[in-house]
This record gives sequence, structure tokens and C-alpha cells, in this order.
Amino acid sequence: MKTKFKELLETSFKFNGHKCPAIPLGIRTGLTALKKLGVEDTSNKELYCIAETGPVHAMHCFVDGVQVSTACTFGEGNFEKTNRGKLAFTLIDVKDKKSVRIVVKPKLQKKLLDSEFMKLRSQGVKSEDIDFQIVNPLIQMVITLPDNELMTVGKIKETDFKPPKGTFNLVICEECGEGVFENAIRYKNGKFICKSCFDSF
Repeated sequence: MKTKFKELLETSFKFNGHKCPAIPLGIRTGLTALKKLGVEDTSNKELYCIAETGPVHAMHCFVDGVQVSTACTFGEGNFEKTNRGKLAFTLIDVKDKKSVRIVVKPKLQKKLLDSEFMKLRSQGVKSEDIDFQIVNPLIQMVITLPDNELMTVGKIKETDFKPPKGTFNLVICEECGEGVFENAIRYKNGKFICKSCFDSF
């Protein structure tokens, strides 16, 4: 296992809080997407990632591996989820206007879901409470499988994608008095209000 991958794996496990096969799966697919796009340095937010995962299904820890490997994160504002329930994502090179979509092979997903580790998880056992001897073979399998058994890599596509524009302007909600950035402000009944107050009207 290459040093960079090992470092990313340790960082991801620490960031996520437990060890599971979905995390190295995210790292491997993320690194593959970077290589396909020909990108090495990702420090200036020139990338944007759109993940197709959701919040309430098995293996959504996958996105932590993708975030750590691509440097596209929720905190940086260049990562979003579309909640389609798929272990798939599109990585966009905003600067060079190209993108690639990566999809985890269904056969591998089924194999992982049929494992003892996933059966215990489905019964409510926390990942950190499962014997590492049960999860480690799955992690090693994900690390060592050939790319063509792990993922489907799409063709490079041209794109005119423009990331959402950020703002530094704060507005005080005229209903609750809390600060809200202007790109999330709403106008109702002659007042500038936040989304929470707008939804409660």
C-alpha cells in the first residue's frame, strides 16, 4: 500500500471515528477520479464534487473517504450530496471545465452488504464495537481489489459547471434576530427573514 494512501486512510479513519470498508472505498475512487482528470494539487478549490449518496443508508461513510482524498469538503463549500442513494460521485475540474463520474460496482456493494460486519451493523451494533478481526478483511479486500472489480470510471466530459457563489454579507433576520448570510435570506410580508422563519410562517 502506497504511503499517501496509508496516510489518507489513517486521516479518514480518525476523521470519521471508526474503521469500515466504505472509507477506503471512498479514498480509492477519489484518487482514481483525480488521476483521470490529471489533477494533483487540489489546494485552491479548483475542484467540485457532487456525491449521489444520501444520509440514511449503509456505507454513506464512503463520502468521508472521497472528501479526504479529493480535498472537496462540506466545510470548503465544494462538496454536495444529491441524496440519490448511490455510491457514486462526479468530480468536476472547474478550472479546466471537465468532469468524471465514478460508480462503485454493485457486485462489490452486495458482497460488502452480505458480510458479517454489515449484518451486525444492520442489527444496531456500532462500528466501533465490532471486533476488528471482522472488519479488517473487508478493508483489505477494498484496498487490494483491482480497479475494474471496484468501480466503473466514466469518460471525461466537458462541462460549464459554475460553483455556487459565496458571500461575505451578513443580514439580521427581522423575525428571530439571528444572523444569516444574504444568499440564504428570504423576503416575506415586507421583512427580510431567514429560511427557518420563512418556513414557519
